[in-house]
Amino acid sequence: MTQAPVQEISAPRASQARGTTDVPLLTHTIGAFFDAMAERQGEHEALVSAHQQRRYSYRALQTSANQLASALLNTGLVPGDRIGIWSHNNVEWVLLQIATAKVGLVLVNINPAYRTAELEYALNKVGCKALVTMAQFKTSDYLGMLRELAPELDAATPGALQAQRLPDLRTVAWIDVAGEGAEVPGTLRFSQLLASGDPADARIAQIGATLKASDPINVQFTSGTTGFPKGATLTHSNILNNGFFIGECMKLTPADRLCIPVPLYHCFGMVLGNLACITHGSTIVYPNDGFDPLTVLQTVQDEKCTGLHGVPTMFIAELDHPRFREFDLSTLRTGIMAGSPCPTEVMKRVVSEMHLSEVTIAYGMTETSPVSCQSSTDTPLEKRVSTVGTVQPHLEIKIVDPETGAVVARGERGEFCTKGYSVMHGYWGDAAKTREAIDADGWMHTGDLATMDDQGYVNIVGRIKDMVIRGGENIYPREIEEFLYRMPAVQDVQVVGIPDKRYGEELCAWIIAKPGATLTEDAVRDFCKGQIAHYKVPRHIRFVTEFPMTVTGKIQKFKIRDAMKEQLGLEEERTA
Repeated sequence: MTQAPVQEISAPRASQARGTTDVPLLTHTIGAFFDAMAERQGEHEALVSAHQQRRYSYRALQTSANQLASALLNTGLVPGDRIGIWSHNNVEWVLLQIATAKVGLVLVNINPAYRTAELEYALNKVGCKALVTMAQFKTSDYLGMLRELAPELDAATPGALQAQRLPDLRTVAWIDVAGEGAEVPGTLRFSQLLASGDPADARIAQIGATLKASDPINVQFTSGTTGFPKGATLTHSNILNNGFFIGECMKLTPADRLCIPVPLYHCFGMVLGNLACITHGSTIVYPNDGFDPLTVLQTVQDEKCTGLHGVPTMFIAELDHPRFREFDLSTLRTGIMAGSPCPTEVMKRVVSEMHLSEVTIAYGMTETSPVSCQSSTDTPLEKRVSTVGTVQPHLEIKIVDPETGAVVARGERGEFCTKGYSVMHGYWGDAAKTREAIDADGWMHTGDLATMDDQGYVNIVGRIKDMVIRGGENIYPREIEEFLYRMPAVQDVQVVGIPDKRYGEELCAWIIAKPGATLTEDAVRDFCKGQIAHYKVPRHIRFVTEFPMTVTGKIQKFKIRDAMKEQLGLEEERTA
């Protein structure tokens, strides 16, 4: 489907627009839609996991998802219960995504970079009764971290955990290669869990018939300015429709094979990847569990992929790989670059050197399922490299003066707001924060500064909030500050983002030590290690005696940023 021009809903010069409505919204649940697709093209290849050397047709994926849904019900889970997934990309992840949706369980995405403090918070915030986790990955020992939080596992019967620090958690399953690895007390192997289910279990259809598209089905944690992650709660309708219209912008068909190196715990992999494919009968292709540019290039060639997703840093790593010229990428056509601002020159190289002539740019946030604006395959190249496209179908957008709330004129900057089916159900267990983000008229206030041109194309030009985007990861400095305040020697701390050629932005912490206390950079990093995700550990640490402030005592973070740029000889990257 060619993206139609947006419909004006106010004076032509106002920065407000509504997406087209000629293609109706989907009213299915994810499970019902997937079953219809499996019925339509059961033998078509649905999933390829290159690193696991596993392939599934739509019918085979349906059978395994049903078997897993049955197994989850057998553990005592009931519709509305939460189950966490703490894993990189693999077959088990997408099976859990489909299976939970079929029987009304709420899938809770947990970032594999999370460490003990973050895991404890996430599991308890939403009351996860079950957790599926990787056993380990590179230097990360997931079962070891879990045992730190729940030493009671060693004496527990699988499925009957009673842990003081994780009071809701009952069942832990770890993703195994069937039959390999030592037994882990108190846990189930994923293969063992799956084998306990019955793909013909009558309860699946019975529960499915009671589910509504408006039911919450997914929680994704997004860092908060309060210092703690917030659980953005999304419904079937939120993410199924967003996946569908994203795929429409890419002109996906069953002939497409989409390489997905972006993580599934983000909306990027789960919605822009998995659900964009499933809603168009396309083939999902995972090149590896974690990102590796060489396996992406190899998989695109081997699987004749027609699409490729990535954040700018991923595309840069692929383009600059010393073996890049060895691979035949001529099957590529489309894909999405998103997650952080796209350097214009990188976009041009992706189009010319990777054959991605129909690559699109997408913009959004977890709280909006996530995409609000996207370019299409036939958007003029100059617009694709300089904007984030136009409003998605069935959504409304406006750019307002942050102080007055009035819609600004075209070309003027203001806060980007969006409204429609994509706006989240709310933040889990936090009505106050939900009301702060979504106003009484249903508009989601993103905190991003944007402009809109006369044709309705949107450009993101900054952030009202001080969020840092490091290699596609959204980081709120307040969360890092709150954590560093726990150090006994820290009197005060301010964290900012500063330009970085590789990641777009890197974290910098300015720290004031308590009188008489001694602090070193190594001590700060050691304090962070194993407690917060590696990407949240400040790369640059400076010890100071004061912060730049206004006459009224407000800290001027932009002056900290400017001082670091001057000190390190940094310049802002020119971005689309």
